[in-house]
Amino acid sequence: MGKPLAQRLLSAQLPVVVYNRTQSKLEALREAGAMVVDTPENAIASSDCIILMLSDAPAIEQVLLSENAKQQLKNRTVIQMGTISPSQSQELQKQVQAAGGDYLEAPVLGSIPEAETGKLIVMVGATESQFQQWSNLLQNFGSNPRLIGPVGAAAAVKLALNQLISSLTTSFALSLGFVQNQGVEIESFMEILRQSALYAPTFDKKLQRMLERNYANPNFPTKHLLKDTNLFLDAAREVNLNATSLSGVREILEIAQQMGLSNEDYSSLFEAINPEASKNPVS
Repeated sequence: MGKPLAQRLLSAQLPVVVYNRTQSKLEALREAGAMVVDTPENAIASSDCIILMLSDAPAIEQVLLSENAKQQLKNRTVIQMGTISPSQSQELQKQVQAAGGDYLEAPVLGSIPEAETGKLIVMVGATESQFQQWSNLLQNFGSNPRLIGPVGAAAAVKLALNQLISSLTTSFALSLGFVQNQGVEIESFMEILRQSALYAPTFDKKLQRMLERNYANPNFPTKHLLKDTNLFLDAAREVNLNATSLSGVREILEIAQQMGLSNEDYSSLFEAINPEASKNPVS
């Protein structure tokens, strides 16, 4: 996701400095006009605003909170756009502020196609003044950034939405596998589903992948959905929510990962639910 975000900024004629732990991933951005640096410290020192799109909190801490990196954070603003828990985001805020910097969160809903076209849904956890200062920048990623509340609030909404991704996709895969094994014509099932209040557009987005068992070229891999599901479960327990149903979803995702589908599209959880699908006729 970091690459299309940087490309959006370059398209807006903004100066962009980029760092990635895998330097080979930056060549296209270098050719597009970005300044490529080889350490996080150089990236921070060369920028007024640091936008983070990293996989998890440990990766963020490694890049942002080493002793050398923290020394560069004074008078810098950090915008954290990855999916982490509310408490992790609030702890990052404390660390950045202690180093003399400013911090806000702006997780997004959407994947690579939406990032490339600037159609992400951008959720912001910040003060009103921070939001006003940075909303024009965030509009490069989505036309209508929304201020949710203070730091932690946007992270919570993002996890709540990703919980729906995992739960809805698992439920659909289970129903699809069931009617498939019963010999029901798949399109008949889908026509009824589409006409009902039960329908969600994500079902059609994942239908063909599941029927073809084609999970290559993911916009969002199974391992990331498992990570986010675990984050939600931990955060839900902290506020005494009964998340037993999601524990079953996590088990399905773990099985998919054990099947070697970690880096495939998350619709591959269908394989964990319906491993004999390839032996069934597909309508």
